[in-house]
Amino acid sequence: MTTTSANSGRPRTRAGGEGGARRRGKGSAALASQRREHLVKLAAELFAEKGFQATTVRNIADEAGILSGSLYHHFDSKESIVDEILASFFNEIMSAYQAVLDERGNPRDTIAGLVRAAFGSLEPHRAAITVMQNDWNYLKGMDRFSYLTKSEDEVEKMWVDTLSAGQKNGLFRDDVDPKLTYRMVRDTIWVAVRWFKPGGKLDAQGLAEHYLNVMFDGINLH
Repeated sequence: MTTTSANSGRPRTRAGGEGGARRRGKGSAALASQRREHLVKLAAELFAEKGFQATTVRNIADEAGILSGSLYHHFDSKESIVDEILASFFNEIMSAYQAVLDERGNPRDTIAGLVRAAFGSLEPHRAAITVMQNDWNYLKGMDRFSYLTKSEDEVEKMWVDTLSAGQKNGLFRDDVDPKLTYRMVRDTIWVAVRWFKPGGKLDAQGLAEHYLNVMFDGINLH
């Protein structure tokens, strides 16, 4: 941007001003956002490794190479950090599940899609899933994490309704309990986060396909 000097009449460049401030503001905001994201990732790994309760703010700060006080520029507590980790996981997994339901396939195809979506979350949300397994009972007892139970109930309904529909359509056995079946499937998928290694013989989707073969066809010869 240029302006005209009242004394000389020559155009002069505005060196600072609002444009420069805005650019600096945007740059600072972007750096702060990147720093915040980095801290969340570091904390997530520590929560997964040590457990949420055993991990301190100082542990997180030390891992990040900053003073503990500096962490409070981004988060008011370690609960705020794990809140962000878990909320992100539930938002993404519920969105993925809903996308499968919106396809309105038959119940078998829908269950297969839900299984694939669950296995697909193992790598990007490894830490969140590990935290849920280790610290679920502790976290859900806190008011700020009341959404965990609500979200889990919503997810369970998605699966149970689909399993029940499959029984009504004659696709699934009617002598199995849908809720118990869902919980067994859920737990066997989530526990895989403890031994699944990205870059191994099977990727997450390959693992999902193997799981579906066992779940639908069993291991007996027919």
